Amino acid sequence: MPASTQLSVRDVVTVKLPAASAYLSVLRTATAGLAARLDFTLDEIEDLRIAVDEACAMLLAQAVPGTDLTCEFELTGDAMRISVAVLTVDGQEPSRDTFAWTVLSSLAGEVYAQVGSDDRVTVTLQKRRGAAGAP
Repeated sequence: MPASTQLSVRDVVTVKLPAASAYLSVLRTATAGLAARLDFTLDEIEDLRIAVDEACAMLLAQAVPGTDLTCEFELTGDAMRISVAVLTVDGQEPSRDTFAWTVLSSLAGEVYAQVGSDDRVTVTLQKRRGAAGAP
């Protein structure tokens, strides 16, 4: 390998907690701390906190009672990818035709959802530092 080639280290934080709204403040705090580590602006940090809250609210509405919600934060240079997943009762992706999805997309940048073979639904957000309000 040439000396000029740098190896990329995957910086990932995973938080697993009960799938209940009472625990969402933990994820909002983790989101803010990790975004601050990447030098996101205060407005970008607040947007991400709200986006994570909104994504969780969508998923909690269909979560299997007593299950856990898993949130994975991946930090890469100027971006953060946040994946929130929960085992659901119906295995349905959140509707993209709702006001909540529109808000989520405007706050986070890139947003998508997927369903696993076990009816686990994952909503993934990706936000780049400085992407909002750029000319």
